[in-house]
Amino acid sequence: MGKASKSLKAVDPVWHRIGEEARLAVADEQLLGGLVHSSILHHATFEAALAYRITLKLSSPEMSAQTLRQLVDDAFASDATLGVAARADLVAVYERDPACHRLMQPLLYFKGFQAVQAYRVGHWLYSQGRHDLAYFVQMRVSEVFGVDIHPAAKIGQGIMIDHAHSIVIGETAVVGDNVSMLHSVTLGGTGKEDDDRHPKIGDGVLIGAGAHVLGNITIGHCSRIAAGSVVLSDVPPCKTVAGVPAKIVGEAGCAQPSVTMDQLLSESI
Repeated sequence: MGKASKSLKAVDPVWHRIGEEARLAVADEQLLGGLVHSSILHHATFEAALAYRITLKLSSPEMSAQTLRQLVDDAFASDATLGVAARADLVAVYERDPACHRLMQPLLYFKGFQAVQAYRVGHWLYSQGRHDLAYFVQMRVSEVFGVDIHPAAKIGQGIMIDHAHSIVIGETAVVGDNVSMLHSVTLGGTGKEDDDRHPKIGDGVLIGAGAHVLGNITIGHCSRIAAGSVVLSDVPPCKTVAGVPAKIVGEAGCAQPSVTMDQLLSESI
């Protein structure tokens, strides 16, 4: 067991707070008792609770819950960074989504958070050379959550995908840390070439609903992509782009758009 895993088990404020919220939720609504106990209060660690949720959502007649749970547990036990990234994602959703009022909500209810954590398990499998299992996880995430992320894609931490319907992220895409995106975003290629063909998204980027970023292009850190835009060329850092095809329409307007989540194009930019 790595040092990161040991320290998280010793002092884990995120998991402690989730437990407190869960007990209050059961006290307020007893009909949720079974769900909350099985998903949160029954587990000793955040990783165990997350593994349970992923297994519950993705198991099927093609792969039993027992088999899938062992697989997910192995991933978390082998790579402590999966739990670290999950906590960062959870806090990101809580801080950026005005509809999220408790840390336990993404774990229980938000498919964007759950889909990203399942992708992380698939990515771990892919990095271990277990490609077919990784593709199985990708398939189930797409079927269950409507989020299609290739297991070879590289995604940082502190990721918030709001609503998370019809998200597509291609094989050679790279997404930095502290990125936020809305529903119906595509990070796709532009042809049939089997090479580095997908976008590279910098840290702190905000991608609006329905935006399509296509090709092996670079989106500079802390930039904004307006809703419905089609981005076909590089975007410099700290800029706002909009339109079809997208063009620079001004500065980003703040230090880190992905955190403020301000999607309005004001006259000042």
